[in-house]
Amino acid sequence: MEIESLLLLMQQRKSIRSFNPDKEIASSDVKLILEAGRLAPSAGNMQTWHFFLIKDREKKRMIADAAYGQSFISDAPLVIVVAIDKIRATRGYGNRGLYLYGIQDTAAAIEHILLAARALKIGSCWVGAFNEEKLENVLYIDRDHYRTVAIIPLGYSEEHPRNRGRNSLADIITEL
Repeated sequence: MEIESLLLLMQQRKSIRSFNPDKEIASSDVKLILEAGRLAPSAGNMQTWHFFLIKDREKKRMIADAAYGQSFISDAPLVIVVAIDKIRATRGYGNRGLYLYGIQDTAAAIEHILLAARALKIGSCWVGAFNEEKLENVLYIDRDHYRTVAIIPLGYSEEHPRNRGRNSLADIITEL
């Protein structure tokens, strides 16, 4: 892929909050999206991410409730909850692995997932506003082993969000 194509893909990626709940995502596309997440870089190659896949309508409704009522989550045909594998994260780096590298690792995996979904013309949204304990209880997640960091609803878009402005390079760069 040429850089221009990659930048165009990045420009086209938008947060989608309206999905066609009846149009399923092909399992081959789900596999490609997850493969993209798996290929993300990670500190010390620890690969501290773990992906929970949710298709059950009632579970998705409870996830939306744990996400402070963000009801669009329940309309997505697939929801991926991204978590840090705490055991893997602390193995090589202790608390720094858990509280910094694990967050960075999962953030890279999440971005890979979002871009892969966009390349497949599948809408997505990075949801970080949720009650961790409530979400982990809904999914029966072992809190000693995992910490949830993001919810990613995926589906075919029912909306076409406008482009949102971005800061210019001049506004975000300091040369030293």
